Order: sequence, then C-alpha cells, then structure tokens
Amino acid sequence: MLKLIFPFLFISFLGLSQKKIDPTPEHINQAKELKAQFEKEDVVVLNGKELIEFKMDSKKEEITVLHTIEESLMNISSRADIQKYEMYDGQSSVLKFNLNYRDNKSVYLPVKDQAYKDQDLFHHDARVKFFNISFPVQGYIYNFESQKITNDIKYFTSIYFADEYQVLNKEIKIVVPNWLNLEFKEMNFEGYDISKEEIDNPKSEEKTIVYKIKNINARFKEQQSPGPSYLYPHLLILAKSYKVKNVSHALFNETKDLYKWYKSLVDQMKDEPTKLQSKVSELTKDVTSDEEKIKNIYYWVQDNIRYIAFEDGIAGFKPEESQKVFDNRYGDCKGMANLIKQMLKLAGYDARLTWIGTKRIAYNYSTPSLSVDNHMICTLIKDGKFIYLDGTEKYNPFGDYADRIQGKEVLIEDGDKFILNKVPVGSYSENKETYVFNAKIANNALVGEAKRGYVGESKVSFLNRYNNVKTDKKENVLNYFLNNEDKNVLVNEIKTSNIESREGELIIDYKLAQDNRVSSFNDEIYIDLDYDREFDYLDFKDRKTDFLFSCKKYLSTEIVLEIPTGYKVNNIPKDLHVETSNYKIDVSFSLKENKLHYKKSFIFQNAVIEAKDFEEWNTLLKDIRAVYDEQLILSKKTT
Repeated sequence: MLKLIFPFLFISFLGLSQKKIDPTPEHINQAKELKAQFEKEDVVVLNGKELIEFKMDSKKEEITVLHTIEESLMNISSRADIQKYEMYDGQSSVLKFNLNYRDNKSVYLPVKDQAYKDQDLFHHDARVKFFNISFPVQGYIYNFESQKITNDIKYFTSIYFADEYQVLNKEIKIVVPNWLNLEFKEMNFEGYDISKEEIDNPKSEEKTIVYKIKNINARFKEQQSPGPSYLYPHLLILAKSYKVKNVSHALFNETKDLYKWYKSLVDQMKDEPTKLQSKVSELTKDVTSDEEKIKNIYYWVQDNIRYIAFEDGIAGFKPEESQKVFDNRYGDCKGMANLIKQMLKLAGYDARLTWIGTKRIAYNYSTPSLSVDNHMICTLIKDGKFIYLDGTEKYNPFGDYADRIQGKEVLIEDGDKFILNKVPVGSYSENKETYVFNAKIANNALVGEAKRGYVGESKVSFLNRYNNVKTDKKENVLNYFLNNEDKNVLVNEIKTSNIESREGELIIDYKLAQDNRVSSFNDEIYIDLDYDREFDYLDFKDRKTDFLFSCKKYLSTEIVLEIPTGYKVNNIPKDLHVETSNYKIDVSFSLKENKLHYKKSFIFQNAVIEAKDFEEWNTLLKDIRAVYDEQLILSKKTT
C-alpha cells in the first residue's frame, strides 16, 4: 500500500505546487492584451522597483552605493527564452542575483559568472553574472532580484529608467543621507510619464527621492543610433561633497575637482621619456620644418602602435607610461596620447594630455562626472593655436579631425589648472567622394574609363579597409573594392596616386566593363545606367532613432554615356532636387551632342537623418529608387 500511496501523494503535491506557479486565467488574459498592445515584445516588466542607498566606508573614507533591483517579469508570447544579467568590475560586485516563481519560491538555475567579452576591448576587468530563463507558456511570471555594490561613489554616475524590456510600472527610490551632497540632473524626461516626490525624514537624517514611471518602451536595438545619453530618460548622479564630523570634503563639486582627480592619476605615472629619445632623433633628423617633425612623430605612432582598448580598474582612467606603450607597440587611447605627448616634448614642442567625450556622449565639462568623457587625445599648442592629435585614428592626416570628436569640448592639462576648448567642426565638402565613368556600349556591356577620388574621412575609411585586407597582392584588393565582388563587373589597368600618403586626394583610374547592363530588342537598346544605387537600403519604415552616418558625406557621381551612331535617346528621365536642413540630393540628366550626362550628388551635411524626417525620407527614397530603376531606352533613328 505504501508503494501506491507515496507516488499518489507526490503527484498531488506537484499538482498543487504547479498551480501556484502556473499563470492564472487573469494572467493569461492580461498577457494576451499586452501582446496585442506590444506586438514585437515577448517579455514585459509588470512592476519594477529600484532602491539606491549610500553608506560611508569609514576605513577607506569612501562612499559605497548599494543598488537593489526587483522586477516582476511576464511572458506575453506563447513562450520565451531570455537572459538576465548584471555587469560588474573591479570597482563593484554583485551581492544578490536571484530568480523566484510568482509564489516567491526560489528557481534553482545555474548562475554563470564570467569575463565579459567585447571585441573592442582587449584587456578589461568587466564581468557578467547571468542565467538563462525559459517561460514555458503565455502569462508565466518570474520575480527577479539583484543587488550590486559600487565601492566608490565617483563610479556611480547614472540611473537609467528604460529596461531591456517594455516596462509598465517602475519605482526608483533614492535614499540620501544628510551628510552627503548630491545633485540629480534629470535627462530626457520630456514625453514620459514620470512623477517625482521628495520626503524629508528628520529622525533618520536623510531624504528620500521617489521617481515613478509608467509605460516606457524597451531600449532600442538599432545600429548607427545616438548614444544612450541622448535617447533614454535617466538621472545623472553628481556626487558633490560629503561631511565627516562637520568637516566638508569635496568630491566632484566642480570641473576643477574632476580635473584634480584626473591629474592625480597622471602624477602617479613613472614616465621615462629618455627611452624614446633615439626614435625621436631618428624621426626628426635632417628635417627642417616644425610641421614635418610633428607629422613624422604623429604618423609614426599611428603606424606602429596598435590601438587596443584597455579598461581595468583604475587603468581605465590612468594613462600607461610612454616607454611601456613604446616597448609593447600597443596601447589604449590614453597610452597613445601620452606617447605622442612625450615624443613631441622631447622634440621641443608644447604637448598636453587632453580628455574628451566623443559624440556618443551628450554631456560636456559643465557636468563634473566620470560620465562626461570616454576618450583621450593629445593637444599640441603651437603659435597660439591648438592642434589635436588622436593616435587611434589611423591614416588621419595632421590637422584633420574625425567626425566623432568634432565640436566636442576638451579638457586640456595645464599644470594645476586646466584649459577648456572645442575641437573645430569640419564641412561635408572635406569628405568628398567622386566617381566619373565615361562609358560606351560594347557587346551588351557598358565599358570605358572610370575614376574615383577620395578626400577626408572618405579616404581614411578607404585606407582602413584597404590595409586591413591581409594580402600582399594589393591589386587584388583594389579589384575587390572596385567591383564589389560582382563577376559581372570587370576592372583592369588600375592606376593610383600615392596610396601610402595620408594627405591630399586619393585618385584611382581604371578601365571598367559592366556586363549585363545592356539589352537589345528589335531596334531598341535598354540600358541600366546606375550600378551603385547609393543609399537605396536606407528604408526607415520601422526605425525609431536617428540614423547616424560615420561622418558628414558628399558623394558626387557623373556618368557620361556615348550614344551609338544611328541611335537617339527615347526618354530622358526627370531630374530630382531635394534640400532639407540635414541633406541635399540632386539628380540631373542632360543631352549634349551625342552624349548623355547623368549627374548625381548626395550631401549629408550633419551626418544624420533625424527620426522626425523619416516619413519625408521614405517618400524621397521612392523617387530615388524610381531613378535607379528607370531604364534608358535608345532607338534607331528613322531616315
């Protein structure tokens, strides 16, 4: 009997237990309603709570930050598999990382803890703790909890309200003790349902700030978007100062405090620039002009020091000694900037370390926070002018600046003081890319002489791609770029200007044959004139965020088609002219004697197509594609 009863009891227990975690009819109905509302989502956060607390570590005299997260997650699809994770590093650790069923009983899942892999980072201390979660049916609910401690408040710079998933309700509670002076900057709140309440508690000598937010979309998963500081509602946490026994201690109260901390890290370095002297002498020997000496040093670092991002504890902020970068032949932006500085100083020039935030970051140095910058370059001060040298920008000419830093504020070292300045902003015309094809018809192909030209960032981009192909047969590489690996495009007799030079325009002349672009029927010839079809992939039907180009763009094309003897052009396509605040597009056709001239130019003067203009762009795209799709028709002349 016992053998019969025990299995029965076990099955009954499982059934009872399963009922406690299976979705209720109400949960299923709620999930269906949410799925109808958020069609592209699989999981939503029904309710989220975050608690941020600050504690004084009296031994280290540092302020720690305890960040606790609780979330109720519901599957709104038939089933879903997700991953919950928490990032940490040498300045933080994860104290709790749990998952519970909806009855708050623990889910026993294997928790993985491993080094975070990022192809852009060679050496760093970032780690990730995570587990894989399966939602078996629609309406299933899990409760997630994590707690993370940041060892020093200066590294706790922001709180983002958006989640990886759609959030229905979230509460963020920040408890600030009276001995701590914090400033909260509310960023990107406009358009969101966010409320705020402040509660003073004299007994506990602290203030509680509560933010509540409703219906915030999941974070966007779109390429070439602005950085998160432009997109999502968040709080910047500015730790100004704190008191111990009524004595005030500054943290990052002003920009000068941020600079003072950066300088303290630089002062810890043990540079031995004399180890660089022989190389500097070699690079400047028999060179008379200052500009050539500076270029030789700058270009040598670009060519010989491999850029490798390095983020490991304090090394994420402290530059590496110049001799180590020189000996290793690799370094991060800080190490490369310091190497350029020390080599230029040995050559007799005034060079300074310089902190900067790329365009990915929305802030400037009016915000004293470690979130304001993510990059370091070198500033050369010569004849009262500031010249910025970025060793990580391979093939970038002296005096040119990558779009990602143009217009951005820089913090330049100046002893115990600092200098604020801005990187100059360049014009789209400085990045011009040209293509000219003088074509005629031969054996159902368009054949003739072609020429391509590149300047500015269009040239830098080409040289990066060209030199990153690992082959000694560089002519094959040029063929690869010029024919787009299309077997119907034949390229030969390639001639280039000095492809090793960073400066001036890169010119590529070649013979070109495009097969299958011409077809003949009876007395008519049909021609597909435009092969490149630039930008016809930019369909923003479902996109939500601004589309960012790598730089300002200016593409100019001219195709000159020789009309065969005895033929005339039946149809000259219509011209297209559009100009907005962010782009200008011109397409024109003209017939001169026996040649058809097809001219096309695309200008993106601000390197962006804004989300507010997507509908307008998509309408324009139809017209652009119509130009690309329209065949040119030639017919025999009648006598």
